[in-house]
Amino acid sequence: MSHLLELDNIVCRYGDQTAVDGLSLRVREGHLACLLGPSGCGKSTILRAIAGLEPIYQGSIKLDGRTLSTPTHSLAPEKRQLGMVFQDYALFPHMNVQQNICFGLKKHSRRDRQRISEELLATVGLEGLAQRYPHELSGGQQQRVALARALAVRPRLILMDEPFSNLDVDLRERLSLEVKQILAEQGITGILVTHDQSEAFAVSDMIAVLNAGKLQQWDTAFGLYHDPCNRFVADFIGKGVFLRGRLVTPDSVETELGIIQGDRAYDLPLNSTLDVLVRPDDILPDADSPLSGVVIHKAFKGSEIIYTLQLDTGSRLLSSFPSHHDHAMGERVHFRSDIQHLIAFPPKTD
Repeated sequence: MSHLLELDNIVCRYGDQTAVDGLSLRVREGHLACLLGPSGCGKSTILRAIAGLEPIYQGSIKLDGRTLSTPTHSLAPEKRQLGMVFQDYALFPHMNVQQNICFGLKKHSRRDRQRISEELLATVGLEGLAQRYPHELSGGQQQRVALARALAVRPRLILMDEPFSNLDVDLRERLSLEVKQILAEQGITGILVTHDQSEAFAVSDMIAVLNAGKLQQWDTAFGLYHDPCNRFVADFIGKGVFLRGRLVTPDSVETELGIIQGDRAYDLPLNSTLDVLVRPDDILPDADSPLSGVVIHKAFKGSEIIYTLQLDTGSRLLSSFPSHHDHAMGERVHFRSDIQHLIAFPPKTD
């Protein structure tokens, strides 16, 4: 499978502020990639640079081998073979659904526009709504129209900027999965900007974690969760706490939970102090274990309960127990650790 989109060491600036700093990415054809990170990390700027709406001051952007942007050259947005779906849908209120979908098809005959709009309405599940106006549609329906409009120009790449953030949680989850399926069926590559980790994990083939304009890690959801490359990614992705430990062999750390053996070697002096990442799913209920903690917080999640347990040393752990393990606040709970991936970093320094 070839790389469709190539970003090579791009830099974007707003005045003296660097918004994107030396970013390189390769997105395979047919993949749905995600740009994930905290507010202000450069996600939307990257998307706008790919679309040709922002200049780049260094590097290059290529699509299917064709150069879209360099510091001295920028192909016009309408010539980039891209589709865009925005957070606010950006539908034209004075146009009906069919007219919105066909907005970019002015060179097509009326019969072709009719055929394309009918096909796309069926694709996005909005048959029979061609004559409705945006104000007559729900948020989810408006987002489907926006997707159909983006697909109408048969783009090589579709760019989506927080497209589901205005929808309720259930609809957001359902629609994001449907969009992934639609893009896969159409054979279209996608870039999704989101701040929602669960959304990114559910739909993306690859995820770029960004911070302060720099790429921290480009990986699958599994890789980001179980093999974060630095402390920022470990802290940002998923839930977890850091537990202080001591390196006793290159691949094992002694902690108050016992010695944690890993599948990697740390090139540090023995007895070095390390912080070990402990995820909620690493802490399992076990009535026969000598390890225990007191419940100081609980969050019911339906199929699971996330407990915050305070150990006798004062350390705190997060634990994910099946929801039928219903413990009261202040109750002492016995548990065992089942840490399959040793993830450790030197302690933070001020």
